[in-house]
Amino acid sequence: MERISHKVSALGGIISTADMTSEAEYKRIHRAAQRGELTRLRSGVYASPDALLDTMLDIERIVPGGVVCLYNAWNHYQLTTTIPPSFCVAVERKRKVVIPPTLPITLYYWKKENLSIGVIEEVVSGHSVHITNIERSVCDAVKYRNKIGLDVCAEIVRTYLRKEGRNLSILTEYAKRLRVWSTLKNYLEIAIE
Repeated sequence: MERISHKVSALGGIISTADMTSEAEYKRIHRAAQRGELTRLRSGVYASPDALLDTMLDIERIVPGGVVCLYNAWNHYQLTTTIPPSFCVAVERKRKVVIPPTLPITLYYWKKENLSIGVIEEVVSGHSVHITNIERSVCDAVKYRNKIGLDVCAEIVRTYLRKEGRNLSILTEYAKRLRVWSTLKNYLEIAIE
């Protein structure tokens, strides 16, 4: 197990079949998962318990093409003090994704055209992930205001408006494309007064 532990650690705590160099190595990984030393995240992807306690999972390995959004994006940009209840990951609406119950991941199914609006690649806690940019994240707060609470939505908009480097023209463009412009405009008018 020592060689496997070392290799899994070197890969950031998550290993996939693409990282395995031989059938013997695959069998060692599989046996380690059966003993409970590794957790099977999905077919061909395993993680050490330490990696699962990290502040950010390697979302790209667990949900390829998934986009970190909502609470995790708001937290990343320091738009809210609310602690994410789980890892929020958006995927295309028609896609079938199975997440093991041991992982705290909540999937959001978005239309394909909405999944490409305001998504960037960024390194978060040492993992390269696709994440909604700050303006898209604000639009998502407005879109999900009834689910997250009006107070959280208002906090996100107010905090965004105080940030250096905010881009209201991009925010407006995204809000119109995501069909939340009229609601966002009300929040902006209240926050500016």
